[in-house]
Amino acid sequence: MVDEVERRVLETYADGTVRRAAYAGDLVVRVTNTDTGKSYDADASGSAVVEYRPDRSQYWAVLGPVLVGVAENGGTLQRGLYIVDGVYTLDIAPTGYKTVSLAHGSTDDLCARID
Repeated sequence: MVDEVERRVLETYADGTVRRAAYAGDLVVRVTNTDTGKSYDADASGSAVVEYRPDRSQYWAVLGPVLVGVAENGGTLQRGLYIVDGVYTLDIAPTGYKTVSLAHGSTDDLCARID
């Protein structure tokens, strides 16, 4: 697979921990159903600026495809693994709850692709 994602720190807190960082680069991840062996190579080569908050929450401003996993009752998307593509934000609460807000884009349910 391909992992050429680079991170650029844009801002730090007074203690030196990262407050905001930009991520970009090629990322292709193979997702495999271990029961059937069926797999899919997911392109997650989007770019994002991520704000890391003191309460351990995160706010992502994203352009392009990113891989997003959602637990049962863990977000605005149903439980699963998705490629979310387009222009959108991802707000991750301290509890891990994920709110995806699409300005323009789509979601691709990778679990459905490898059933």
